[in-house]
Amino acid sequence: MKLTTFFFLTCMIAQPMAAQSLPEPVTDADYIPVDLAEATLGQHLFYDPILSGNRNVACATCHHPKFGTADGVSLSFGDGGVGLGTARKADPNNPPEERIPRNAPALFNLGAREFTVVFHDGRLEAAPDHPGGLRSPMDADMLAGFSSVLSAQTMFPVLSADEMAGGYKENEIARAVRQGRITGTDGAWDLLSRRVADIPEYATQFTAVYPHIHSPDDIAFTDISNAIAAFMAFEWRSDTSPFDAYLRGQADLSDAAKAGAALFYGPAGCADCHSGPFMTDHRFHAMAAPQLGPGKAAVFEDHHRDEGRFRVTGDPADLYAFRTPSLRNVMLTAPYGHAGSHRDIAAFIADHANPAEAILRYDRSQAILPAYGSEDFLVMDDPKQVAAIAAAAEPRKIVLGDAETNAITAFLDSLTDPAAPAGRLGIPDRLPSGLPVP
Repeated sequence: MKLTTFFFLTCMIAQPMAAQSLPEPVTDADYIPVDLAEATLGQHLFYDPILSGNRNVACATCHHPKFGTADGVSLSFGDGGVGLGTARKADPNNPPEERIPRNAPALFNLGAREFTVVFHDGRLEAAPDHPGGLRSPMDADMLAGFSSVLSAQTMFPVLSADEMAGGYKENEIARAVRQGRITGTDGAWDLLSRRVADIPEYATQFTAVYPHIHSPDDIAFTDISNAIAAFMAFEWRSDTSPFDAYLRGQADLSDAAKAGAALFYGPAGCADCHSGPFMTDHRFHAMAAPQLGPGKAAVFEDHHRDEGRFRVTGDPADLYAFRTPSLRNVMLTAPYGHAGSHRDIAAFIADHANPAEAILRYDRSQAILPAYGSEDFLVMDDPKQVAAIAAAAEPRKIVLGDAETNAITAFLDSLTDPAAPAGRLGIPDRLPSGLPVP
């Protein structure tokens, strides 16, 4: 389907958007309540490198407010990197083994009740009939005590050598992971908990926040995770954008944003997936996103593919499918795609509208990749793999002109919340561990 400038101009003369199935305004009831003292404890832990094997990477390293709660690059470095955001580079004295295989997702509104699935492939999701109430790769080893999916997601970065754990020859956390000691006494999570508990200021905070903690020995990894989740939920709640004001009848949108909304909720089909108050259906879609970097492979595999949801379900229908991201503050979170393939939102919109064909003409200059001696386009250099990604894409062929793309971009800009990016508690001046704040 080709959208025309005539349609764009028709939208500009103000069709009522009530006919476009706009979402209901966000309310307090959409969010899980947060205790401020717990969030303040979580703030310190979120920014503290103490939770990484080599004490050099914090959650904030890849999810920083200066970069829209992400990191501003396609694929970054965790352990083995120095610097922050677009200035981060491989440490010449301790280089990383490879790039982090997926783009760092933004953290806005993850404290909303409807966010029950996380990660690009959804490998962690709420499931009351599973251990700990969660479905995850940990299966029967899943710990009980996580307050939410948002809390439980912290389990994985601290175990990843490329993200936070580091090499097994370098520290006790990575060695425990290498030996398969994750849960239980002297498991990786317990070792991290003891690190935190041994810091008097943290011990005092934990005993003040959690009634079940009477001494430092009672601090568990689930308590650390719950505090971090409370911080993220409190810090980056985002429901005061111009679009929110419009939905509440408190302000109007620009003519360009209205035209973009008419396209978004109309013939451009964006709202087919980016639906609801947070602009995501929380489902998985194959949209032929270009594959960059090392991909996702088991230790016994030698490839650079990222097959997305398929690696979780084993269902061929899920090949190259990834979770629909929320579009709140999307203008702040470039680059876009599971591997950060596009730095420019307009280019991403145009390619997303016609994905199976767009991947065949992908412009590699759209990637933002810190210098590193890696072959980042091995998949894109293989016509058979590119064809497989294109063949898996959902049938969608909408040709957007510059006018339509610009209008949709104007609408997406109305989703930028002036209060949310900096957060409510902000970046701490110091950390209980004494380590540098990222």
